[in-house]
Amino acid sequence: MAGPKMSLVLYFHLYLACTYPYTRTLAQILSPIATIQDLSFKNTGFSMNLYRRISSFHDRNIFLSPLSISTAFATLSLATDGVTRDEILKGFNLEELEVAGQPEFIPKLFQYLHGNLTQNASIQLDQSTALFLSQGFEIEAKFSEEIKMYFSADVMHVNLTDTEGSIDLINQYISKKTENKVTKMLTSLDPLTQLMLINTIFFEGEWNMPFNPNNTKYAPFYIDNYNVVQVPMMFLEDKFYTAEDIPLGAKVLKLPYKHGVAMLIVLPNKDMDYTLIDDEISAERFQSWVTNLRKTKLEVHMPKFKMEQSYSLHRLLPDMGVSTIFNTAANLTRLSKNKGIKVTEVLHKAGIEVDELGTTAAAATTIGITAYSMPMTFTIDRPFFFFIYHEDTNCLIFMGRVIDPTKH
Repeated sequence: MAGPKMSLVLYFHLYLACTYPYTRTLAQILSPIATIQDLSFKNTGFSMNLYRRISSFHDRNIFLSPLSISTAFATLSLATDGVTRDEILKGFNLEELEVAGQPEFIPKLFQYLHGNLTQNASIQLDQSTALFLSQGFEIEAKFSEEIKMYFSADVMHVNLTDTEGSIDLINQYISKKTENKVTKMLTSLDPLTQLMLINTIFFEGEWNMPFNPNNTKYAPFYIDNYNVVQVPMMFLEDKFYTAEDIPLGAKVLKLPYKHGVAMLIVLPNKDMDYTLIDDEISAERFQSWVTNLRKTKLEVHMPKFKMEQSYSLHRLLPDMGVSTIFNTAANLTRLSKNKGIKVTEVLHKAGIEVDELGTTAAAATTIGITAYSMPMTFTIDRPFFFFIYHEDTNCLIFMGRVIDPTKH
């Protein structure tokens, strides 16, 4: 009789994204400009694909960190081989970056990208990776070395059969890494679990031009033609970078944080259904928005909002071509010589809070893009999209959709 299958569980708590050590050795190995921008562009393509999968299920708020998810699977790719690895690279839009005979090359790209994101010590942008192993479960020495080298992973053996103790230990780890912003992430643990990959994220950014709280007033936000809510609407008058995507029927606004990170707001026109924009956003479109921004004096009215979202990615990724890793055909031979290992669960949880001071959170077609100068107000009083990205690399770190700012 066959023995019980062992489970590999991945938990991503994304309270916002990214940091790995920068090394000059990698800078000498890789092309600093083209390689980073290419990885950023590919990750943005994956981001939009994943977003559309999520948005097709409901018309509610969305928030996620696609960069953190792809980074975690880049970590996991070091454990896989054969069809399992091929599916990860294709599903995460990374296959064109692969170098034959060098499975560690893509993890190196992620390491170097994250080093560039965080080489400015003023950016509060932190990520950690940890692998919790059941006592007695051995992993391949090379895999252990590589995840430490490229992702600064903590590798720890714990008694996973003590479910209550393990839950407390892992929750304490997550709480510490997110500065107590994330607590009680884990509530249950499958008794067959042998490994857990944990990814914690924290981002805190101050607006380059903060809103004055004294100017915040309640104002209507039009969810649709029939539903209106009152929200605290922030106000600021200054010079901002803006654009208008005429074919898409939307306006674009850049709100910079200090130290090289920015939020890009995409606001559908009043007569435009936001669901139509869902189908049209892409990596090329995002790049065109960023490159065609022009500065103009503007009055900005923006709602404060706070939300937390969770997703079961093991239910979404098979539709994106990543399926083998979740069944008995999973090839994790570079992780361990143990047989019957598969990934049983991938959880992603992300939170964000936007107010007058900034944001706290736990990633090239130019046709029809013109400078946006009229009207002289940018009032975000209806459903909108937002993207948080690193300006130097155009790396998309987080993205979301706000349908109702009052729903947390």
